[in-house]
Amino acid sequence: MMSLVPTPLSLLTLLSTLLSLSTATYPTTNTSIPNTTQFTPEAMLSVSRRGPALPNAAGTLALYTTSQYSFKTHSNSHGLWVMNLTSKESWLYTNSSAVSDPNWLDGNMFVWFVGEKDGSTSVVVGDATTPDAEPISAGSIPGPASGLKLVSTANGTWGYAFTGSAAPNGTVYNSALAKKPLSSGMMYTKIFVRHWDAYVTPYKNSVWYGTLSSQSSNGTAGFSISEPINALNGTGFESPVPVTGGTDQYAISGTGLAFVAKDLNLLDPIYTKSDVWYIPLSSFTSAPPEPQAVLTPGFEGASAALVFSPTNPSLSFVRMKEIAYEADKKRIFTIPDVTKNLTATEFYATDDGIGSWDRSPNSLVYSKDGKTLYAIAGDFGRVRLWSLSSDPAQAKTPALVFGEGGVSDVQWLDGDKLLVSSSSYLDNSIYSSVDPSTAASRNATSGITLLSANLNYGSKWGLSRSQISDIYYKGYGDYMVHAFVIKPSTFKPNTTYPLMFYVHGGPQAATADVWSNRWNMLVWAEQGYVVVAFNPTGSTGFGQNLTNGIQNQWGGRPYQDLVLGWEYIESNLPYVDTSRAMALGASYGGYMMNWIQGNDLGRKFKALFTHDGPFSTLSMPSSEELWFPQHDFNGTLAKNWDNYARWNPANRTDQWATPHLVVHNELDYRLPISEGLATFNMLQERGVPSKMLIFPDENHWVLKPENSLVWHKTAMDWLNGYVGLPKYSKPGDEGFRATLMNGEWVY
Repeated sequence: MMSLVPTPLSLLTLLSTLLSLSTATYPTTNTSIPNTTQFTPEAMLSVSRRGPALPNAAGTLALYTTSQYSFKTHSNSHGLWVMNLTSKESWLYTNSSAVSDPNWLDGNMFVWFVGEKDGSTSVVVGDATTPDAEPISAGSIPGPASGLKLVSTANGTWGYAFTGSAAPNGTVYNSALAKKPLSSGMMYTKIFVRHWDAYVTPYKNSVWYGTLSSQSSNGTAGFSISEPINALNGTGFESPVPVTGGTDQYAISGTGLAFVAKDLNLLDPIYTKSDVWYIPLSSFTSAPPEPQAVLTPGFEGASAALVFSPTNPSLSFVRMKEIAYEADKKRIFTIPDVTKNLTATEFYATDDGIGSWDRSPNSLVYSKDGKTLYAIAGDFGRVRLWSLSSDPAQAKTPALVFGEGGVSDVQWLDGDKLLVSSSSYLDNSIYSSVDPSTAASRNATSGITLLSANLNYGSKWGLSRSQISDIYYKGYGDYMVHAFVIKPSTFKPNTTYPLMFYVHGGPQAATADVWSNRWNMLVWAEQGYVVVAFNPTGSTGFGQNLTNGIQNQWGGRPYQDLVLGWEYIESNLPYVDTSRAMALGASYGGYMMNWIQGNDLGRKFKALFTHDGPFSTLSMPSSEELWFPQHDFNGTLAKNWDNYARWNPANRTDQWATPHLVVHNELDYRLPISEGLATFNMLQERGVPSKMLIFPDENHWVLKPENSLVWHKTAMDWLNGYVGLPKYSKPGDEGFRATLMNGEWVY
């Protein structure tokens, strides 16, 4: 079977198509709002954040949640909002901080969770059009619950499912009420010992189910839930799979429940394999039978994105092929009828096993009639929405439906239209009505109606799409490398600007046109930089060959791609002053900063910034997810020492000379803090200007707003000072900087 989509990076002929997509104009709201303030870290961290919009069945109203941090009160405010999809106006339903997981019932009625102080979860029902009315209590779950999902099973009755922790005896676990042990000792006889930012405990994720029923008494509506049943009790399974597994790892239908779980016969940290299982249910109050395995012959990788058809007992999902590779290509599978046969069929299968669609979808949604699947997948620095037939035998090349920014969620509206939630560099939450019958690849604005842009596309700060562009240049082999170029809003073509040279983490990830509070390119550009954010070898969304190309090449091809990127900037971006350049990155990007420091490219920069990056590749066994280094270095340390040593930044510390900021967090169990300490120790030992910032209460990411502000101020003060930009911190900012533990204040 011939390939439907050619490998993109080796074909220059695709660039015109890509560039036409990346420069497409989208619906905008009023951009005449004056530029009243600069887009700063405080501004970014203080804006309201919105969750995806969830429309009712009629497509007239949508629910969404918000949170907003105040640096004046040092507290978060929360809200559950209702939007009229015709007028585009919203009203606050409740400002309770404990509200989560709203789901529509019939008409304007909806149900949601409320987390209680004792750790339990209340189930509450209300009318979206009467926010002042007293909500109806439907019952309580005796522990923390999240990820509520519903399916209508009869008139006035719904099956529900949620995820929550289970004690070893199979009951709901509530840490707030649990008896504390007398000793703090923890014993382990297998790995994981710890994962991401927490030590492993006997309490496991599980999927619970039951019924929500409506009844009326004397004309008053009432609702009640049945006691939750542990779907996985006695199986040994854990679902969703920690730590990244979410609500996409379980799904419910009128016939039963499907879930994803790791293979119990394999060590979790060494293998990524997770299987799909199906539990047929005669009712949502009956005890669960033994789970039945879904079969995907020849595929032993991770599974995700479970979704049932709304019209028939079909189940679709994605799965990887390799047993120990977290960035393998995700393939789409479907089972036509889970009540008859549990062998899944692969979409776009080819005789060579590669598959003809060279993208890796993260999420799937059925159309209302069940005839179409919508897939969300990374693609050339965007996260795009595609459509395909839900029948593998009829599925042609996926058609692009929504092409710009980063799609995060898709829901049905009235008729065939979709409600798409997305973000971009310019806005953290965009809601759009999309007609999928119009091909976005032909005209990106056709069929797309803007419902709401939370930040008005950054117009308050004078931000605009004209600041953002794409470049492509030839990489170290027969492929093209992509990068974003982001300019300041005050950009003048005849002026030169210092360079911010950004390398993303992963390494199998991508810099994309999506909003981020951790690595926001426009926040840095507004300091006065031209930002160039690269997608070198190892990046996702540019074809699986580019992603796979980083195996056993950590300091090889990606580094050479970046060297060529530097040369491209010097030759093609006259407004960039490369004599005032700095570089920064986190995780693998932090590794690359340490690697650059010991190589020729390191001498090009005035300063470097490593966030939670490895100092020594020989320390990789101290990480928790061992499948990661064992794949990327093509084996274990014991059997392939040379592979690890070849790209070890520690081997080149005798070359370290460029001023270097190091940030590392104590709860980062993926890259333990010893890596950051070793980096800082070696810099200090060599007399290289350097300083280290530590957050004892953060993991691989800096998530707390106060800490994030300190992170930004520290990094900007350090880097700005070396490239001739003003310090970011101002007098009176002492409360928003790290406590100096020893030494003297330095840039």
